[in-house]
Amino acid sequence: MRQIWNNKGTGKKPENYYGYSTELEGLSCYSEASIPSSSEVLYSVHSSSSFSSLKRKGSDSTMRPASSVKILLIEDSLAEARLLQELLKDSLGEPFSLVHVKRLGEALNQLNDSIFDVVLLDLTLPDSQGLESLARLIEQVPSLPIVVLTNTNDDELAIKAVRQGAQDYLVKRQVNGSVLVRSLRYAIERKHNLESLKAMNQTLEMRVQERTDELVKAQEQNQMRSEFVSMISHDIRNPLNTILASTVLLQDYEQKLSADKKVTLFQRIRSASKNMAQLLDEVLLIGEADSGQLQYQPKTINLEVFCRQLLEEMQLDSTDESPINLSFNLSVKDVFVDPKLLRRILINLLENALKYSPQSQSVQFNVIIQDQMIHFCIQDQGIGIPADSFSQLFEPFHRAKNVGSIPGTGLGLAIVKHCVEAHGGDIWLDSKIGIGTTFIVRLPLIQIS
Repeated sequence: MRQIWNNKGTGKKPENYYGYSTELEGLSCYSEASIPSSSEVLYSVHSSSSFSSLKRKGSDSTMRPASSVKILLIEDSLAEARLLQELLKDSLGEPFSLVHVKRLGEALNQLNDSIFDVVLLDLTLPDSQGLESLARLIEQVPSLPIVVLTNTNDDELAIKAVRQGAQDYLVKRQVNGSVLVRSLRYAIERKHNLESLKAMNQTLEMRVQERTDELVKAQEQNQMRSEFVSMISHDIRNPLNTILASTVLLQDYEQKLSADKKVTLFQRIRSASKNMAQLLDEVLLIGEADSGQLQYQPKTINLEVFCRQLLEEMQLDSTDESPINLSFNLSVKDVFVDPKLLRRILINLLENALKYSPQSQSVQFNVIIQDQMIHFCIQDQGIGIPADSFSQLFEPFHRAKNVGSIPGTGLGLAIVKHCVEAHGGDIWLDSKIGIGTTFIVRLPLIQIS
């Protein structure tokens, strides 16, 4: 049994920078409490330069206002690391804080624990070679700008590095302080612009998708309206034609018609008029439900009497020979429901059960009160409902693919859904092709003393 319808951040790590100072091989430096002993803070200097005002949006790193740019240097040579530190120190007083690691693994750990603004990456490391190092860094921190360093003047490698995601490529022996600082500044700015562009593109894609979904929905609604007008026109035209033909016969051949024939024609007019009124009522109810104006007006009724009278009325108005077997298991008989909405629920489900069942096949209708719920179980031995129709079964105008020429508007189950919703209930469905369908409607049991 399937229930087909039922009414019922990560924060950034705190910046614990510059926790204490230490001396490293005669160099005055600033260290972080979070940096392991295998890493070196080679130099930290502050100035009033505007370099510190750069910020990368949409990333895991944010520049600290009026503070230094934090650089992660991945370089296995201490001499090369010192040289780069001296170049930065002597270059136009730009503010920076340089953390040095010798292996890519150490760098990845640093990026897990700390926030950096830019990476200087040597492509020749003990635990990683070439562009593999760049790829692993980008995989872990895709928004972090990276400047690649190498001893080789290899243009092809430079192009590959930039294409793979590096913001710049520098040959160590050809770098001076101003070139290095300019490269870092431009790398941060380019990455910032790239991330901003990506964010704008994502926003634009979302808006385009939302607009596309709106257009598709509008197109579907227009198509549904067209189908609705066509169906309603067809379904109203048929009873109108019946009424017209019958009245013409009564008017033009009144003297020639027998009493029994006249009675038959009047019954046809009455039945056609009733079908038209019922169709218009269904359309109005769907409109009220969609606009939130469907009224729920419950009152106390005798449930057994209500169901028996409903079946009697259906049998009087129907020519169907299929019997409806009604049974009750009620702990109480007086319940608090909206009789008009309940009537629509039961009539639509029972008429569908009769309509889609072979002639003379019985329909079982059980009414049970259990676990503070009223259960209406309607079981037929009809054509069944394909599983791929379940998701749309309660949409207006939807009809299963296997109904063939059996007449219908596709409004009945949509009305059932709205009426059950008004009661705060739910609907369960079990169906197999060629075997039959069982609907169970459950409404809350409300007793008014």
